[in-house]
Amino acid sequence: MSRRRINNVAVIGSGIMGSAIACHFANIGVEVLLLDIVPRELTDIEKKKGLTLNDKAVRNRIVNEALKASVKSNPSPLYHKDFINRITTGNLEDDIQKVNKADWIIEVVIERLDIKKQVFENLDKHRRPGTLITSNTSGIPIHLMSEGRSEDFQKHFCGTHFFNPPRYLKLLEIIPGPRTSSEVLNFLDDYGDRFLGKTTVIAKDTPAFIGNRIGIFGIQSLFHQLKEMDLTVEEVDKLTGPVIGRPKSATF
Repeated sequence: MSRRRINNVAVIGSGIMGSAIACHFANIGVEVLLLDIVPRELTDIEKKKGLTLNDKAVRNRIVNEALKASVKSNPSPLYHKDFINRITTGNLEDDIQKVNKADWIIEVVIERLDIKKQVFENLDKHRRPGTLITSNTSGIPIHLMSEGRSEDFQKHFCGTHFFNPPRYLKLLEIIPGPRTSSEVLNFLDDYGDRFLGKTTVIAKDTPAFIGNRIGIFGIQSLFHQLKEMDLTVEEVDKLTGPVIGRPKSATF
């Protein structure tokens, strides 16, 4: 049985998924550090206020606005509005060293391999040995992201793919890399089920993993059926939305 304890999590990237994942960890009592990039330009409002790119409010604008938008979304990512107090925000230039306090670092940046590798190179310099480090990628090969990283990094690295919205969707895919330790996989498998309320599945490092691989096949198959059955976009959405227990966004 692993003796790991997750008291502090660092989430890198505050977009729709990053902010929502941060909120869900806050839901279960974990202290969260949420980081994103520094803006390169001032907004008109910031200019009118006489702010500069060096002001903290500006440097943390992207992460703070993203988290604020996430909390306002419906359905809410938080069990209670006060749980947002468990989330501390910052940026990847001024606050990257703070990840050395994290028990688990989760990368949720843009789906570009080159950017992810840059982020991991930087994180590898600051994380404590033994710290879990995972990617929320929905399909980029795990083995490509860990190339060139330290032995300890690769041992503790894998994919942890949450689905949107993280608070509500049950599936959590865990995708090992070529050197991921069995202890890490066993821990995450158990943690996702016991603390995050997920149905955890160990997936192979294949394109799109499991959920999206099936989803892409289903969508492509439906495109052919739409033509064969002479259906409209509106008819397909009516038949593949809430009427069969799926989101109102349906297929199209």
